[in-house]
Amino acid sequence: MEDLTISQEALRKLLAAGSGDGALLYLYISSGGSADQAAKALNLSESAVNCASALLRQLGLWPEDRRGFLPTGQRPSYSQADVRTAMETDVDFRSLVGEVERLRGKVLTAAELEILLGFVRYLGMSAEVVCILVNYCKDRARRQGRLRPPSLQAIEKEAYLWAERGIETLEDASAFIQAQNLRNSRMGKLKEQLQIHGRSLTPGEEKYADKWLAMAFDESAISLAYERTCLNTGGLNWPYMNKILTRWHESGWHTAQEVMARDQKQKLPQGALGEMGEAEREAIRRAMMEE
Repeated sequence: MEDLTISQEALRKLLAAGSGDGALLYLYISSGGSADQAAKALNLSESAVNCASALLRQLGLWPEDRRGFLPTGQRPSYSQADVRTAMETDVDFRSLVGEVERLRGKVLTAAELEILLGFVRYLGMSAEVVCILVNYCKDRARRQGRLRPPSLQAIEKEAYLWAERGIETLEDASAFIQAQNLRNSRMGKLKEQLQIHGRSLTPGEEKYADKWLAMAFDESAISLAYERTCLNTGGLNWPYMNKILTRWHESGWHTAQEVMARDQKQKLPQGALGEMGEAEREAIRRAMMEE
């Protein structure tokens, strides 16, 4: 068997996910193993393999090009007769309606029933996945400080995003939520490092933050970039800090140790955390002006 090389980005994602089964399956598939034979070869249950593969898909580490649902137009318009027929003949749909009403604490309106029917018929979601979706949207609204449950229209927007991501099974949904919980945890730590308290990030700030998290920097690198940003701009400057981290990412530096080693090699002046040299400051200023 040839030596297997794992990229630093893949390694960081696997370590951050903290899934032994996911890491094992990734190594097996990357070395040429067959997904169909993974359970037997790795001595794992089929359920464990399904969960691990779903996690790898969410991490972008699954080799299979799995396209999600791509709607060709607007959701079909379902009539009240369609809903009534589904309620009378489809036991699963009738049970789903009852469960969604329980989760949201209110009876669904006629328009909401049509939306829910679209989840099942148009998006092809199972009742179990729909319930997980509703719970996910409900928990997200609670974390954002919203007292009222999300509307079915808001849940429908998220349903389309799930469909596009290829979230079709319970394992897919579980892996997605696990990845989102990890993202939320890392986002909370990032806010602490940036001294942001008592408020949510703006959409623009969150876009920067998501970009940095996707680059898989460790906490020491984020702290170092923040320190240098404050030293050179007098406070948190998102575009400036983004230029620093983007340059580090493109150079393959994702820890403070790697950056400091580079600084020492180039004999840049350093303070407690290593101040940025004038040449680097000027390069970033020029880059910011080009935006």
